[in-house]
Amino acid sequence: MHISIPKHASDIIKTLSSHGYEAFVVGGCVRDSILGKEPADWDITTSALPEQVKALFPRTIDTGLKHGTVTIMMDKIGYEVTTYRIDGTYEDHRRPNDVTFTSSLREDLMRRDFTINAMAYNEEKGLVDLFGGIQDLNDRIIRCVGNPTERFDEDALRMFRAVRFAGQLNFNIEKETLAAIEAQHAFLKDVSAERIQIELLKLLISGHPEMIRAAYETGLTSVFLPEFDRMMETPQNNPHHIYSVGDHTIHAVETIAPNPILRLTMLLHDIAKPETRSTDENGIDHFYNHNEVGAVLSKTILRRLKFDNQTIQMVTTLIAHHDIRFNDALGTGRKHVRRVIHSVGENLFPYLLDVMEADISAQSDFMRLKKLTALKETRQAYHEILAANDCLTLKDLKINGNQLKALGISEGKIIGAILNALLSQVLNNPELNDYEKLKELALKIYQEVQ
Repeated sequence: MHISIPKHASDIIKTLSSHGYEAFVVGGCVRDSILGKEPADWDITTSALPEQVKALFPRTIDTGLKHGTVTIMMDKIGYEVTTYRIDGTYEDHRRPNDVTFTSSLREDLMRRDFTINAMAYNEEKGLVDLFGGIQDLNDRIIRCVGNPTERFDEDALRMFRAVRFAGQLNFNIEKETLAAIEAQHAFLKDVSAERIQIELLKLLISGHPEMIRAAYETGLTSVFLPEFDRMMETPQNNPHHIYSVGDHTIHAVETIAPNPILRLTMLLHDIAKPETRSTDENGIDHFYNHNEVGAVLSKTILRRLKFDNQTIQMVTTLIAHHDIRFNDALGTGRKHVRRVIHSVGENLFPYLLDVMEADISAQSDFMRLKKLTALKETRQAYHEILAANDCLTLKDLKINGNQLKALGISEGKIIGAILNALLSQVLNNPELNDYEKLKELALKIYQEVQ
């Protein structure tokens, strides 16, 4: 089997080999190359010690000397080179207490998580596959190297990584590996929120985000997203729905484009339904105000998972507005569209329409055509509003605070209130966005509040 290694990585391996050291590309780059995918990066493993690696290359960065890793810079591209190592004992389900360098490639590969990630390659010796990685790639299986209980005891994040790889590659998790995840899922509590967040996002934007169901079934979500478990256990006895809240959520996530903001939004858009659920005298479930309650709850969840503020703001804004109805987007209903664009933001509004469409697609057929027709009209209205250059924000008004001051309106709070009142009228009637008309309206409002 031949793998095409980038020139710089090949040169590093040849340099190490010419000085008597073994060196191979290893891990994900080997796996992806075999699968015909473009590797994100090329990691190299070697029998050379870090000091020996540094002595051979002019530009190196001490990335993690304690763990044997040196980054070699080649034309502004970094290649991580790590000495063969044996991990010491694990006490926290996160990292080894110490590492021991070794001259054995086999011992280095034995410490890795899954067979498909425990293969090495160089141009001289070809593929080194000691644990059946090729067979598992062919069988589309995620299997731990050696004893899965030991692998997960070493690093509990590997349990979620198994689910994530299954989603990315459309593989199945081997039964003993799956059983070990179920038995040891509680260890995930020892893993940092930042590391869990990375795996969650990779799973969500993968080709098979529905694998989050495996995270639920094995108990993993109960550790980092217990709110999702509640959704999975909450029915929706309502004509608009055919799935539980959780199953509806999974279908909606599958439907929407693999964008982090969109998929996070669909994952959390109905997060408050379990706590807002009520059942009327006819046995019909209702979830009043679940969008607004969900926005608040989602903010707490996203903060807990250490997401950045911009992501939190975008996702919670979309969740807060996802249940808005556009029954008459054209004609007189256009003013409602303008108001929602103003509230959500011009750039985020197309995302809101995508969210609403994914939401509808995961519901029952009841009134689906009417909902989709209204959504189509809303998209049309949105594009027409933009084409007409309608005023949607305060900065679009044809009058500003300084101009109001020049008219003799000097109090700060009143100026803000007047501008907002003017914007409200312009959102309803775009033709009012004219300086003379706005000046007249502003003076009239000012006189009324005096």
